[in-house]
Amino acid sequence: MPDTLLVTGAAGQLGRLVLDNLLASGTEPARIIALSRDTAKLADYAAKGVQTRKADFDDAASLDAAFAGADRILLISTDAVDEPGKRLRQHLAAVAAAKKAGAKHILYTSMANPDTSVIPFAPDHLGTETAIKETGIPYTILRNGWYMENLFLSLPHALSTGQWFTSTGEGTLAHIARADIAAAAAAALASTATDSKTYTLTGATAHTTDEIAGLVTAATGKPLQVIQITDEQLAGGLEAAGLPGFMIPVIVSFDANTREGHISMVTNDAITLSGKPLTTLASFLEANKAALAG
Repeated sequence: MPDTLLVTGAAGQLGRLVLDNLLASGTEPARIIALSRDTAKLADYAAKGVQTRKADFDDAASLDAAFAGADRILLISTDAVDEPGKRLRQHLAAVAAAKKAGAKHILYTSMANPDTSVIPFAPDHLGTETAIKETGIPYTILRNGWYMENLFLSLPHALSTGQWFTSTGEGTLAHIARADIAAAAAAALASTATDSKTYTLTGATAHTTDEIAGLVTAATGKPLQVIQITDEQLAGGLEAAGLPGFMIPVIVSFDANTREGHISMVTNDAITLSGKPLTTLASFLEANKAALAG
């Protein structure tokens, strides 16, 4: 009998794309279990025959019920970064539920180089990876690179002023589209692989911030000057802009992480898993130029 495939966070942006890839590949809907805190958000998938179940990562009992009967489980990391330690607690509860359910394989969306990253929530990912390995269950760790979509956090404002303030220096980053990560994750989940592996999912080319700015200008026709500043100056600017206090060191760490080379790697892992070509940054910017330019 074919394995049942479970996806947590299925109503989120990545989760929905994973479900779409599974269905598009011909996976029987009845084999798919989609979890969400609000199953109403999965009504369109339920209508296609996908099993939808309510799950709350802060409620261990709900996880036990939701994971029942799942063979291969994709744990999509939660977005609980506002309270130190909360996300790791959630993940550990999910890992425990997966083991209790008798899962044959655990897949997890981690981050690139969690052991050396300077990003504050890196220990959440490293701790989750460790917990998964300690279960003794075969695993696939998907260390996701930086999403192209993350550029929406800074580029619209930068384009509106013509200036992009950053502390990335000469650091490079190989952005990858969320859709490409979803395709790789879905393929890994639907595979019959039983060995334990760790993959790092990146785009095909690493760029400096200056190079990215050049691509943005080519796509939008708007000039964009990169202005390198210190981490402290960046933090001050974010504070002046009214960002929540807990988010400021996180955002600053993104630039520091790039500057220090912790996310400069380029791999073929996403293509290896999905068998599909990757979206280039230039084509992504062109496709989204209206949203970027405002």
